[in-house]
Amino acid sequence: MEEKDSMKIYGIQSPLAWMSPKENLDYFSEFLAQKAPSSGLIVLPEMFTTGFTMNPETVACHPETVLYWMRAQAKHFSCAITGSAAIQENNQFFNRLFFVSPEGKHVHYDKRHLFSLAGEDKVYQPGDEKVIVVWQGWRILLQVCYDLRFPVFSRNTEAASYDLVIYVANWPKVRSFAWQNLLIARAIENQCYVVGINRTGTDGNGHPYEGASGIIDFKGLHLAGPAYSETSVVVANLDKIALRDFREKFAFLKDQDQASDMQPRVLFI
Repeated sequence: MEEKDSMKIYGIQSPLAWMSPKENLDYFSEFLAQKAPSSGLIVLPEMFTTGFTMNPETVACHPETVLYWMRAQAKHFSCAITGSAAIQENNQFFNRLFFVSPEGKHVHYDKRHLFSLAGEDKVYQPGDEKVIVVWQGWRILLQVCYDLRFPVFSRNTEAASYDLVIYVANWPKVRSFAWQNLLIARAIENQCYVVGINRTGTDGNGHPYEGASGIIDFKGLHLAGPAYSETSVVVANLDKIALRDFREKFAFLKDQDQASDMQPRVLFI
């Protein structure tokens, strides 16, 4: 596998048709055909086939249905592609993030932190592992929406190091301030690139989304976005040499606490 020092990101921010996999797949097929990305990484929102539904019984896809479409797009545009979908497998439901290479190889990550406020934990099975995919020499941590609130899970350690973390989301407008600032925080504390791609529009439950998708560098600065238009392609080139040089100059990661150090003494006075 060829290693590259740069990577172009194409983040697709758009509305989603409520609980209509065919309509969403047709939409993204046409949208990508118009934009014609090439030789980079396409990032789609969370549950890009349905919107954030707690009723997947009639609309959750078989894994191969989503993978067939993603492989076709990846091959056609010579890009990797990633996004999550409501998946049914072995009579269980998963909020599953796929990462598919132009050659058709794939890995997946099942969302670990399920959004209990909406009852996601009552419907979907949680993932049980942290997933880092290596593509073109880039180490990429895969994350989904609510995972963003749990920094220990995304900690960039020597044993689980990465260059880029991707958050795909259906993060509502009412909490957009948290979305935007937590993305920046993850970039700064982990000295990594962060890609956060959110949806727009209004879902079937009446929740509005403003997107605010962005691509953030290891200093916490936006390379692209935050985008607020209903449909946007958030584009930026990531530079691994610049990332490496910054980490060498500001070697903060080596000073971070270990998990064994995190138990406090509680003192009563």
